[in-house]
Amino acid sequence: MLIKFRNTYPDIKSGVFIAENASVIGDVKIGSGSSVWFGSVIRGDVHSIRIGDNTSIQDLSIIHVTGEKHSTEIGSCCTLGHRVTVHGARLADWSFVGIGATVLDGCELGEYSMLAAGSLLPPGKMIPPGMLAMGIPAKVVREVTSDEKKMFERTVARYAGLAKEYLEMKS
Repeated sequence: MLIKFRNTYPDIKSGVFIAENASVIGDVKIGSGSSVWFGSVIRGDVHSIRIGDNTSIQDLSIIHVTGEKHSTEIGSCCTLGHRVTVHGARLADWSFVGIGATVLDGCELGEYSMLAAGSLLPPGKMIPPGMLAMGIPAKVVREVTSDEKKMFERTVARYAGLAKEYLEMKS
């Protein structure tokens, strides 16, 4: 469901899959090949949300902003697992956020960084490029391994393929 808010309609590029029961509201731009899965909400009502190409926002995730303070920027080739919350934060290309994790206001995830499943990244914290953070509150624990980086790449490719299948079923 695409919803106009304050005269701003979401800008969705070609080849984006948005599940029928997902909501994309207001000042939101989503790059080509990305996907928004079942029950997710992307609410750009009081600030902007920008999502790059080939990024998957998996089932029941919530993406919001901090009114007039923090927009949300999610790069290309990012993976947000099921039930992830991102609020007023910036995720660089190839970021990976595990199932049920939360990223709060003013946080940043560097390229090829990972926030482990179930973790909470408190306001204003940063995960440097290529690092894994975990826990409540999340703390950087080690470098992301080459196998994990390959898993990021496989996940992006798998969700891009799955999104194409769903788009073909719609047409």
